[in-house]
Amino acid sequence: MVVKQILFFFCCVMLFMRCDSNQTPTIRAICVRDNIGNYIIKWETDPQMEGKMKLYVSDTPDAFNLSAPCAYADIQEGIVTYITDDNISRKYFLLSFNDNYFRTIGARFVQMDGIQNLRDIGGYFDRKRQHMTQWGKVYRSGVIRALSSNDKIRMKNLNIKTIIDLRGDDERKHTPEPPTDAHVISIPIPIKEKDLISRRLKEGQIRKGDGFVYMQDTYLRYVTEDSAQFSKALKVFLDRDNYPILINCSLGKDRVGFLAAMLLAALDVPEETIINDYMASNDYINLEHFAYMGRELNTDAQETITVMLHANERWMELVFRKIKKEYGSINNYLSKGLHISDKDRETLKEIMLD
Repeated sequence: MVVKQILFFFCCVMLFMRCDSNQTPTIRAICVRDNIGNYIIKWETDPQMEGKMKLYVSDTPDAFNLSAPCAYADIQEGIVTYITDDNISRKYFLLSFNDNYFRTIGARFVQMDGIQNLRDIGGYFDRKRQHMTQWGKVYRSGVIRALSSNDKIRMKNLNIKTIIDLRGDDERKHTPEPPTDAHVISIPIPIKEKDLISRRLKEGQIRKGDGFVYMQDTYLRYVTEDSAQFSKALKVFLDRDNYPILINCSLGKDRVGFLAAMLLAALDVPEETIINDYMASNDYINLEHFAYMGRELNTDAQETITVMLHANERWMELVFRKIKKEYGSINNYLSKGLHISDKDRETLKEIMLD
């Protein structure tokens, strides 16, 4: 998984700084955690830079003690490891290149025992590559199940003030989220035809092609039927007092994926980056947790479940095409379909962008 994360983040996380020679090197950086809990930080520059990289560590992304670096490395080495056996607290890092250029970075994935697919949407650049989404502001995840004692500490360390729960009423009744210090805002977007799909799976009357079409229809309904609910959810991000915010649904993949996509689009993050963020769910959803769903089902039903548990870029691309066909552009959909004005977008940028 670490290798896949490195490839993903090298494509998505780009740090741009100006060097003394007036050239503008491109610096790509990533922070991931290994199985022990150590943080591996890698970077590369184009053109190559010489000098020293100083690394600073903090429990928050906006307060570093610049008098106490935790590590040093030659810039051309391109890698440093922050060694720790602490799997409870979350660390952020400030990279300083020759004491002139600084950038904050963190590990995107947040390890949890009772929450699938929990990750930070910080570190994404806008189209002009002038501003970056701040770390520790917005998280996305699947449903919060029973929290372990370690999870409770981890959640407290995230300082989440607001949880936007996109699950339908029946889902919340079946799997109520455990009490947290955060204010929970329920904006239900129910799963359509769930009982019908469940029955057809049990009866062995569905194939993976049916599952694919069902998921396509689900994503299209986000635009044609659920825009009002997604609009309500986006309005929550306009209040500074609500941050940090966690958005969740059953897996943190579909409804959360669409909401996160629209939020990033409102921040002028490129479509390619948005789709990459959406597809990252495939790296952070542990399918072994859902093996029980297919134990007594035939092969067709098992394959259908696998299709529905995965993120598929064709579904998100289909949504973007639908939006552009119906509204002319993503920007028009934000303003006319989701009622996010230019002023609202400026507010979002002021709050969320570095």
